[in-house]
Amino acid sequence: MPRIKSAKKRMRQAKSRTARNKAQRSQLRTAVKKVRSVATKAEAMEAYTEAARLLDRAGRKNLVHRNTAARQKSRLARAAAKKG
Repeated sequence: MPRIKSAKKRMRQAKSRTARNKAQRSQLRTAVKKVRSVATKAEAMEAYTEAARLLDRAGRKNLVHRNTAARQKSRLARAAAKKG
């Protein structure tokens, strides 16, 4: 356990940030899975729009690397376009 005041504050900050990151990462993964799981092309495109928005935000906020977000968006767009 930290004894120094600033270390205690850092610990509180890390705890809240970890919780926020975990929630956002979970939301992102759910959106990505939804694109792959829906049946029709229209639903896939709608789900892709949401997933792309979340991936862009995650890339900006360093939740995932920007290139990883771009790669996932590209793959999801192809997967959504293939739906029939």
